[in-house]
Amino acid sequence: MMMSDNTKDRAARSSKKRGSISSLSNHEFWRKEIHGRTKDSTSTVSYMDEPSQRDDVSRLTVQMENTYQLGPPKHFPAIIVNHILKDVLTSYLQVEEYEPELCRQMTKTISEVIKARVKDLMIPRYKLIVIVHIGQLNRQSILIGSRCLWDPKNDTFSSYVFRSSSLFALANVYAVYLE
Repeated sequence: MMMSDNTKDRAARSSKKRGSISSLSNHEFWRKEIHGRTKDSTSTVSYMDEPSQRDDVSRLTVQMENTYQLGPPKHFPAIIVNHILKDVLTSYLQVEEYEPELCRQMTKTISEVIKARVKDLMIPRYKLIVIVHIGQLNRQSILIGSRCLWDPKNDTFSSYVFRSSSLFALANVYAVYLE
C-alpha cells in the first residue's frame, strides 16, 4: 500500500516535531520511503500527541444513559455452572497422574476452559473469577479458604471437587454482579 506524498510529508514533519524514529536517521527514512525497502530491518516509530483545543472538538464523547437497574435481570445459574465444572474437571483429569509441572499447566488450561464455557452462557453484567487448585492426594489434609466482600443477594459462586487415585482438584467460579 503506497502513501501519498502529502501524507508522507505530514508524517515526516510530525515525527520531527514530537516523535522519534529509532534505528533510522531522517536521510535513511526518506531513502527507504523513496526507493523502497533496502534491507530487512525493523524500526519502531514512537509518537506522542499533545492534546489541543481542536482535538477536544473533534473527539466525540459517548454519554451512557443510566439503566436504573438495581439487580440482575437473570440470576447466575450456579447449578448449570456446577455441571460445567464437573464435566471439565472429569474430562481433563480422569486419566491423569499427579506430576507437578503438568499440573501447573493444567490449572491454567482448565481455568481458561471453564471461564470460556461459563461466558458462553452469556449472563450479562457478571464478573467471573475462576480459580483452580490441583494437588497430590497422599494422606494429607488441606484447607483452602477464600474471602470476598460482596452482595449476598446478587453475587454467588459454584464449586466442585474432583478426586482420583493420585490427585485432587478444586475449581471455584465466583460471579460478582456489576451495577
